[in-house]
Formats: sequence, structure tokens, C-alpha cells
Amino acid sequence: MTHIYRCELELHDTLYFATREIGRLYETEAIVHNYALCYALGLVDSDRYGTQVSKEHEYRYFCREQVPMYEEHLSKLNEVGIYVTPARSLQHTSVLHTWKYANNNYHVEMEKTQKNIPSFGRAKEIAPESAFEFFILSQNPLPKPSKWIRLGKWMSKAELTVKELDKVKQGNGDFIFPYPLNPLDVMFTHQVLSYDTVNMPPVSLIRNVSINGHFYEVDGFKIPARMEYRFKV
Repeated sequence: MTHIYRCELELHDTLYFATREIGRLYETEAIVHNYALCYALGLVDSDRYGTQVSKEHEYRYFCREQVPMYEEHLSKLNEVGIYVTPARSLQHTSVLHTWKYANNNYHVEMEKTQKNIPSFGRAKEIAPESAFEFFILSQNPLPKPSKWIRLGKWMSKAELTVKELDKVKQGNGDFIFPYPLNPLDVMFTHQVLSYDTVNMPPVSLIRNVSINGHFYEVDGFKIPARMEYRFKV
């Protein structure tokens, strides 16, 4: 039996990650990638969720190497039947922050710096009180998650609300899923008919998806079934 959880996030800090870099502007898209959510929810390399990885690939607060290991980490979630969708905005506003820095070159000889060239950049961030929604699909009941999680480059604080949905039905056919999806996770099990692309690393997402295949129906909308993390086309 598949358990489906509707999750809401309310930001208590500004949320920043560089979805797009346009000159000196670093812009944060109002979508949270499902890879990022897996880490923020504590699902990766977890004794609690049975997703432990080998010591070579362990993920802890301190990591020896800042190198993403998505395949090694998220494949463990496939093994225990946990899948997290990307999060869409329920309501959000953006704020623009300007930061400045100077080129200070100091040498052992303590020579005077020849040039002092100030520069600047701008970061478009998602403001506090913005809200996001996503789903967790699990083959087994999940333990109650923490009320507070942290997201983004600044480890921004967000409040998490989780509700399990009941009366889940299954079906097969054409349907529209208005939430964002990771295309790699559905293209091998469904026929994707049309979509809008959201360009963002590490894998661009799609939304407003017209799709054919197996689905779960609950509360009047349909969620693609049989999704799992994939990393190669």
C-alpha cells in the first residue's frame, strides 16, 4: 500500500540558491528541487529511514568533499520505496539584496595594494512567509518528521506541516499534473505528452505536465505512480 503525504513549507528566513546566473544577478526560482528536499528532510543516509550508505559515500553535517553524490545517496530511497516530488509555490514574494566586495591583495612583504576595485552583485531571494507544497510517496508509513528544516545556500529555516492523505485510488490513462516533476523520474514509466520546462541545476524540472500512465487519485487530483530516482537518460 502506498502512503501519500501532502507537505507544506513556510519560510521563516529568506531562501537563496542560484537557479540562474544572469551577469551579476543570481536568481532563485520559486520551486524547490526534489533532490534538495530529500537532504533537507533528513532522508539521506538515515538510520531512521533505513537509507544508510557506505562509509565512502556517507553524508553527515561535515562532509570531507563538497561533491554531490546524488546517485549513491538517492538510490537508497528507491530501495525503501520513498519518493519526494519537487515543491511548487503556493504564495511567494521575492526580495533583491545587493552585496559588495573589494579586491584586497595582501602579500607577505606587506606591500601597499596598487588597486582597490570595489565590485557588487545582486541576489534575488524568496522572502519569509512564502509557502511551498510538495508530496512524499512511501511504500511504508513514515515516522513523524521534524517540524523545522533548513534549505538553500544559507540553510534558511522553514516550518514543515505534513498530512497523510486517505482514500487513495489507482488508475491508468491521460491526466494533467500541475505540480513540478523531475523528468528523469517519470520518463521511463510514463508517456510525457506536453510540459513547460524550468531550467535549474542539477536536473531541469518540468511543470504543467500532460502525461499518460499509472496514477494515484486522491482529493480530486492525480499523482504519477511508480516514480523513482533515475540519473541517466
